Amino acid sequence: MPPGWARSKKILLGVSGGIAAYKTPDLVRAWIKVGCEVEVILTDMGARLVSPLALSVLSKRRAWRDCDLSSDERGWRIPHISLSGWADVIVIAPCTANVLRMAACGDSSTLLGAAMLAHDSPIVFFPAMNSRMWTNPATRENARVLRERGHRVVDPDSGPLACGYEGTGRLPSADAILDETWCALRKDKDFAGRKVLVTAGPTHEYIDPVRFISNPSSGKMGCAIAAEARYRGAEVVLVSGPTSERPPSGVRVVSAVSALDMSNACMAELPDSDVIVKAAAVGDYRARDRSGRKIKRGASPSMELALERNPDIAAEIGRRKRPDQILAGFAAETDDMRENALKKIKDKNLDLIAANDVSRAGSGFASDANSIDIYFARRYGRGAKSASGSKWEVASALLDEIASMLPPK
Repeated sequence: MPPGWARSKKILLGVSGGIAAYKTPDLVRAWIKVGCEVEVILTDMGARLVSPLALSVLSKRRAWRDCDLSSDERGWRIPHISLSGWADVIVIAPCTANVLRMAACGDSSTLLGAAMLAHDSPIVFFPAMNSRMWTNPATRENARVLRERGHRVVDPDSGPLACGYEGTGRLPSADAILDETWCALRKDKDFAGRKVLVTAGPTHEYIDPVRFISNPSSGKMGCAIAAEARYRGAEVVLVSGPTSERPPSGVRVVSAVSALDMSNACMAELPDSDVIVKAAAVGDYRARDRSGRKIKRGASPSMELALERNPDIAAEIGRRKRPDQILAGFAAETDDMRENALKKIKDKNLDLIAANDVSRAGSGFASDANSIDIYFARRYGRGAKSASGSKWEVASALLDEIASMLPPK
């Protein structure tokens, strides 16, 4: 569930005549699920590819058509003005080459074109078309013009297309469209021009090819932090351990398996990072002698496993970091939370740390919710803060604190 700023937003969805229009019911359902209000305008061709009734049922509102622009029944409501004025954001998905042209030229001959022209905030376009149409210089020029005006034109995905071609032209997933919508709606870009490095998930320390030591971390907290930082304008690199959690769109993902992998990736990204958030649950130890072949059960009722310590990634970053870099850590604790957190701040040269009690129900590993206490290095002279709620809400609260600590750019 998104934090408060993303709920109850008013979204005007423009559905144009691309075959990907059949995916829009899932998109409307996803926005409604998180508490947004949705109005829909369909072009004539869009209405032939997806049922206006289906979109009306899902949005609980009338699906608007081109014929409503000047109809005796609906035209007196001046829908292109009332809808564009009502909306916090207009999202065009799918966006055909023709609708992209209409937007760039200010063509108001259709209800969708007139609503786009009357909207005074950035519009988010999701082009979806044949790959040759997308790469045509005319289409690229229209996309460039719209971006220059401050609109978001999101490049389509690559893969098999409905026309039989293979290439760039697919409509992104509903999750990716939601991510881009939140980026457009997040007005406070307090991380603009900053690079944020986030670690997430567990590490796997292999004993042999089929067994490893790990922990229950799902990566949800780190992914939420990465997403929220991107919504707030940051360039984000997510170093992720093995996890099934979907990384947010627009974030560069570096995959890591072991603690050594994660350490190497972090040190490579560290020099040009402004903020480092160590949200991963990194294994403290690894097998001293990893077997290249599966260890057989054998006749013995027990087995001894020799372990050696993994590098302390946060401590090494704390040793290397410059004064203008902010390093935030996480402390997953079961007892003496405050004392352990404050010790880690000192030992690892952290600027702040988010401590949570993972033994508490509904908090910590694999949960959708979290509850943290935030402690600061003594030099900041700040008292502890608390945050709880969904992991997205906790991420937002944590980044609020980090934003207030950033040196001027």
